[in-house]
Amino acid sequence: MKFRLPFLSLIIAGLFISQSLYAQSTSQLIEGAKKEGKVVWYTSMAIDTSKPLLDAFLKEYPFIKADLVRAGEEQLTNRMLSEIRAGQWLFDAVSTSSIGALIERKMITPYLAPERDAFMDQFKEPQGYWTGVFANNLVLAYNTKMVAAKDAPKDYADLLQPRWKGQMLMDSTDYDWFGTLITAWGREKTVKYMQQLAKQEPLWRRGHGLTAQLVGAGETALAWAYSFRIERMKRDGAPVEWIETFDPIVVTISGIGLSAKATNPNAARLLINFATSKKGQEMVREMRRIPARGDVKPFAPKMDQSKLKLKAVPKEVYSGLDDHAREFRKIFGL
Repeated sequence: MKFRLPFLSLIIAGLFISQSLYAQSTSQLIEGAKKEGKVVWYTSMAIDTSKPLLDAFLKEYPFIKADLVRAGEEQLTNRMLSEIRAGQWLFDAVSTSSIGALIERKMITPYLAPERDAFMDQFKEPQGYWTGVFANNLVLAYNTKMVAAKDAPKDYADLLQPRWKGQMLMDSTDYDWFGTLITAWGREKTVKYMQQLAKQEPLWRRGHGLTAQLVGAGETALAWAYSFRIERMKRDGAPVEWIETFDPIVVTISGIGLSAKATNPNAARLLINFATSKKGQEMVREMRRIPARGDVKPFAPKMDQSKLKLKAVPKEVYSGLDDHAREFRKIFGL
């Protein structure tokens, strides 16, 4: 016992010091943010998600004013690149599903948010360049009036059955899905599969929101869509369901990171801390998104990320996206 008590005391002291350092760090950020008085957040996140998060952040830190710049992923990246070429670093924090591509361009810098330990490894960049805010799982959905649960495809091979020819909607820009499957299966297997899938004559639209709506309306039996949107539609009474047994389920992470040359770095760090905090992640769940944080369960048990065979889009897929796009379009004749 004489050895255990001092050891226990050291652990308690260590925890106390750690908590004190965290409190001091937060205090320093607050003092710095008060002097800055502003934060500029660039995001591709939908306005119905980003605006409520920002409003809650500003309520918690009323001494900060904020500019929210929202655009699509490609437009947002092009805007930042144009501004940087002109010598202007106007954004303090940025969140986008293709945030991994910003690392190679040295547009963001590491920041270890204090609660990163609560996130799955796939949902945070190891060196701290970004931490996830929410996940988008690309899944196969079906219309329950047109397809019985027992007959629904259970994995990728099932989609090659003759009965699904001309019965499946796909997004014509799912290049990251294609690239991620290459990293999971290898190029040869993936290209061969996609060539077989092309013979099934999939129908094409632009946007996963639209594919979800169309399968719900009975335009087709099957569609690739985001699971959170299908769950929203189910809650509203739409005749839709999604398959959780595909291996892998490709997931894009909307991550948030700190500008490499932030004008308001303290306020930006506070924003990142808030978005990745349990409070912020619970807000993400209430907006019927899939929170990236592991200790905040999604609004539907079926969406529990720990129970799915997930494969997050690697950063090398984004850096080689143009090549994946050309190959994808060639295979499917787009």
